[in-house]
Amino acid sequence: MAEAYIVDALRTPTGRRKGGLSQVHAIDLGAHVLKALVERNAIPADEYDDVIFGCVDTIGSQAGDIARTSWLAAGLPLNVAGTTVDRQCGSSQQALHFAAQAVMSGTQDVIAVGGVQTMTQIPISSAMLAGQPLGFTTPFAESKGWQARFGDAPVNQFYAAQRIADHWGISRADMEVFALESHRRAIAASEAGYFDREIVPLEGVERDETPRQTTLEKMAELEPVDPEYPSITAAVSSQTCDASAAMLVVSEQALKRYNLTPRARIHHLSVCGDDPIWHLRAPIPATEAALKKAGMSMDQIDLVEINEAFASVVMAWQQETGYSLDKINVNGGAIALGHPLGATGARLMTGLLHELERRGGRFGLQTMCEGGGQANVTIIERLG
Repeated sequence: MAEAYIVDALRTPTGRRKGGLSQVHAIDLGAHVLKALVERNAIPADEYDDVIFGCVDTIGSQAGDIARTSWLAAGLPLNVAGTTVDRQCGSSQQALHFAAQAVMSGTQDVIAVGGVQTMTQIPISSAMLAGQPLGFTTPFAESKGWQARFGDAPVNQFYAAQRIADHWGISRADMEVFALESHRRAIAASEAGYFDREIVPLEGVERDETPRQTTLEKMAELEPVDPEYPSITAAVSSQTCDASAAMLVVSEQALKRYNLTPRARIHHLSVCGDDPIWHLRAPIPATEAALKKAGMSMDQIDLVEINEAFASVVMAWQQETGYSLDKINVNGGAIALGHPLGATGARLMTGLLHELERRGGRFGLQTMCEGGGQANVTIIERLG
């Protein structure tokens, strides 16, 4: 089978909610990274085969196939098409999978892949609630088939985060210690310049706005997001933010044709489903299945990026895999760096690639929980 390669990966800073990127139109936010990607790489813009972007809550400025509209807003050629993927939080990781699969199938050679999300302008779950004026209280409640299978069990991320914490014996205090470390790592990485190669500044924002100088004492003062979920506070949850990210995925033929240097090879890609009520647990069985299919063990993985949707998600995954916390989200995760939904998968992969290069590691694994009880797993091999 043909191989798929990552040649470049970049992102905007993560803009804090109502922060420095909050007034940027979603299309322009996506256009910014696409334009930078094209300018940084010696491939004529009209020779890209496709643009595949992740985006969630595709209403308002994010509607109308933002992969295509962002490419056009960047002033790039009309002949290049685009498509937008919604696998919830894993949308841009799935976009990478679709791009790699197209290259590996031999049907395409050059694909711009990534994601975009403006959570200030389009709040989380906007699309979930958009049907209420039309008589749909949620996407699920009025479905006879859904009700027959799952009843009225809550499809609620806070419920799932609390359930995971309870099941794996993870206390609120444990999660607050984890969250504080996420911020510490992100601040340290930013101050050391580790993100400089991957960030493309925008609107005067040059560094991530989301990492915070906080303390365990401040975290302990916060009220739970809901009294029913006493361990789940804003401190142990991912931050909403505004951001975009993009990567260049190509075939071996394209490497030769354009004299490109590959930075990583897609070693494995897979996706796994789990119980949609548990919702956030899927990275655990997904990782197990991916390793089995790839014929690998966690001992062969140098670094892991797993989305910090909630601290309990990562901590439960770590308990099950036994993988060292010292090699998980080494430069902070979504608790500190934000979770821009449709862009998060590409942001995680961008950070994973750059950190593998900085450390000289070989294999990196990325996974994340996704709405509907799903999880993607991508394993890359650093080259060079």
